[in-house]
Amino acid sequence: MSVKERLSASVDADLVAVAQEAVAQGQAESVSAWVNEALRLKVAHDRRLRALDEFVASFEAEHGEITEAEMREATRRARGRAVVVRGAPGQPDDGGPAECGAA
Repeated sequence: MSVKERLSASVDADLVAVAQEAVAQGQAESVSAWVNEALRLKVAHDRRLRALDEFVASFEAEHGEITEAEMREATRRARGRAVVVRGAPGQPDDGGPAECGAA
């Protein structure tokens, strides 16, 4: 188990409410545990973004800058291979894409 350190932080009231609700529903042991997990997820997310940035920089150093046209074409191809997992094709049910990428 890692060493714990007490922290005093100001947190938006709506986020505190969400944390308390997670505890009440048994999704977290405590607000501290919920915050700890949120920080752990943020660290992991930031590491993945840095790795992606390094990959893109390395790719572009070898192959040249990725153009807007190449990104549009890659998006078009990915959408063409997507599989609808809920709702009707082209009919997003939550304001987001209706497809889930599966190749």
